Amino acid sequence: MSTAEQQPDNPAPSTPDALLGPADIRELAAALGVRPTKQKGQNFVIDANTVRRIVRTAEVRPDDVVVEVGPGLGSLTLALLEAADRVVAVEIDDILAAALPATIEARMPAKKDRFALVHSDAMLVTELPGPPPTALVANLPYNVAVPVLLTMLDRFPTIERTLVMVQAEVADRLAAEPGNKVYGVPSVKANWYAHVKRAGAIGRKVFWPAPNVDSGLVSLVRRTEPIRTSASKEEVFAVVDAAFAQRRKTLRAALASWAGSAAGAEAALVAAGVSPQARGESLTVEQFAAIAEHKPAPERPAL
Repeated sequence: MSTAEQQPDNPAPSTPDALLGPADIRELAAALGVRPTKQKGQNFVIDANTVRRIVRTAEVRPDDVVVEVGPGLGSLTLALLEAADRVVAVEIDDILAAALPATIEARMPAKKDRFALVHSDAMLVTELPGPPPTALVANLPYNVAVPVLLTMLDRFPTIERTLVMVQAEVADRLAAEPGNKVYGVPSVKANWYAHVKRAGAIGRKVFWPAPNVDSGLVSLVRRTEPIRTSASKEEVFAVVDAAFAQRRKTLRAALASWAGSAAGAEAALVAAGVSPQARGESLTVEQFAAIAEHKPAPERPAL
């Protein structure tokens, strides 16, 4: 049992029934004519204890401005409003986006002015209303979890703490350390921004409809100091992508196209202090950055 599960529920400033239960969720969905779809990765959380546990695990503070991606019918949104100063929800679905403000006003009227809705695809959002966000807490759709997470961390550098609920397999990949068999592109790129760790498991029964996969919580605390490197994020990520595109190959072979030749890749690796025979799954984000710094200059064609 996690620490978050052992802690008692925090006293809620709202009425005891402000959060959504199973019957509330189904009633809301029926009134809106909403059926969760696999295409949108929709699985609504129907358990109030679970959303409060997520908020506790996220360590949401009274002064936090929380951004939530994919609020759905508002289960987690209401729990966040109990604990945070403000919540900004980003919702792509037309029907859900239209209905959410009314749900907030009906169930937590005292907090309605502390809530803002952005009706958009999270991948397209470049600015948010109100004060800069300090935390990201979300039940991310399984099919877009990693790109949405990385995009939000990149575009909103004021986000200090993140807690996302994702498919268990994705959670394992995000939190994997070098040498782990599931360590890969998501692991390295998430580490560019933050210190990442698994923060708990979520059962299938707290969702409607119940997914056929387990879910996990991932905590990301933004680095107080960025990775020390003269290479840009784009240059580092290019090395990461190349290394894992052919993850069974040695880095000398896998980075040949990136460096212009296998010999060029070897020279960059040696200069970075990395064995040309190593594989991407054994490297830290700092080592990928060192390799990026030593990318060979492109050869000029002979006249």
